[in-house]
Amino acid sequence: MDSESLKATEAYSASKATHPRVSLDDMKAKIAGQYYFSALDGVDGHYRGGPEAQGCMHARELGLLTICILVMQNGFTVIGKSARASPENFDAEKGRLFAYEDAIKQLWPLEGYALRDRLAGQA
Repeated sequence: MDSESLKATEAYSASKATHPRVSLDDMKAKIAGQYYFSALDGVDGHYRGGPEAQGCMHARELGLLTICILVMQNGFTVIGKSARASPENFDAEKGRLFAYEDAIKQLWPLEGYALRDRLAGQA
């Protein structure tokens, strides 16, 4: 489920690397689970479909915000999000793709830090 942007970033990084680096495949291998929902789903779930959820004044807007949660093998969670400015442009599949991409972008610097920490320990 990688976007062209993630693939391009990975290809460019791989072509320039001469030393250990964090790859997209490395990160994907550490993902234990992926979960997607809209903010409206979250509100509805929080209130268990009760009257608070039924009376949500911003249901339309919340339905346009897609959230991706990546659960890593070590239990750490990373959250990505994607929001559409225009309801007419909303596409649920694209929302999931962009939210996943955002989550991966959140993960990349964390994995970079972990790699640097391992490399420093080897020196």
